[in-house]
Amino acid sequence: MMQSRNSVLKTFNLAVVFVLAGGMAFGAHKKPRHRAVHHAAQRTVRAHVTRHSLVHRANYSVPGLVVRGGPWAEPTFADSTLGDNVDGEDLDVRRAAVEALGAYNGSVVVADPNTGRILSIVNQRLALGGGFQPCSTIKVSVALAALSEKIISPDDNLRLWRHGGYNLTQALAHSNNLFFATLGIKLGFDKVSYYALMFGYGEKAGLNIPGESPGRFPTEPPRNGGVGMLTSFGEEISQTPLQLAALMSALANGGTLYYLQYPRTQQDISSFVPRIKRRLEIGNLIPDLKPGMLAAVEYGTAHRALQDAPIAGKTGTCTDGSAHLGWFGSFNDVGSRKLVVVVLLTGGRPSIGPLAAGVAGDVYRNLEHNNYFATSKLITPAALVSTQICCGR
Repeated sequence: MMQSRNSVLKTFNLAVVFVLAGGMAFGAHKKPRHRAVHHAAQRTVRAHVTRHSLVHRANYSVPGLVVRGGPWAEPTFADSTLGDNVDGEDLDVRRAAVEALGAYNGSVVVADPNTGRILSIVNQRLALGGGFQPCSTIKVSVALAALSEKIISPDDNLRLWRHGGYNLTQALAHSNNLFFATLGIKLGFDKVSYYALMFGYGEKAGLNIPGESPGRFPTEPPRNGGVGMLTSFGEEISQTPLQLAALMSALANGGTLYYLQYPRTQQDISSFVPRIKRRLEIGNLIPDLKPGMLAAVEYGTAHRALQDAPIAGKTGTCTDGSAHLGWFGSFNDVGSRKLVVVVLLTGGRPSIGPLAAGVAGDVYRNLEHNNYFATSKLITPAALVSTQICCGR
């Protein structure tokens, strides 16, 4: 029995190595041209932004449909603010997010991790209307499960090949698929599912947010690759940006999973009260997990988010049907004004996790440039109810 199990594990490991040979860790740095494309799109936005008024419309011409490098049906560039209703949003945060996303087809969700309040959603249709494969962002949930079950400790070096392996920090930083596939096999599907559901997968993250999708978590291991593919690529999971924002908030605040709330009227804002969904027993695990998320930004797959203040995050890159996906879930790790920033990009080949990390990094940078983190901001209800002239395209 043991020999047979080892044989299966070796066979799976060889299969994963074969997959990675075609694109070693779907979250690793790609060609530098993506950074250049992002900066070019930003320059186009900035050239048409009226900085000294509440009118923040990116009145540029969106580049033509870009679908290349694969059977992508989704455009890489689009007007991601089309149809958004910004009533109730923090307009400073929204300006920063709109400018950072630029011409990309995607969504940005920014939340206060200490209350569960959503401060802004760019592209509400995409963020609320359905879920997407989480790609490597599922590794955060898997790491917490493995730590909780004592499958691994932070200093354990998991032997992945003949001459070496990774510890947890290195595996998170470089988004190593074989490492997390191995953890998934050791945990087994039932435990992986138990923790994922506890962390909010398969249920709505928000409280009474119209149009929000609950996503989906499978009831059995995926046919394609089993639990190892689920824990390395998020196979057969449907994750929403709000679900990732809720989990990142719990990591940022020490373990409280809040219902995300999105107040839209003056009455909603004046009566806002944080609502706890459940308290997660992860307070003692976060110090073991966080170094890997910080390392991802410092020298790993999320390096494009790097700045003076520390950012903790996890990238994800994969293909979901006819679209290439780039994820980044993050939170700033210093100061009294913590934020969670989640970015989802969808489209062709440029839509990758490292690029999503660059977008999130620009959200933080834009806010820092406007002294958002240095001030104690008093927000009144009237200031948050927009007249629909701010922060759209």
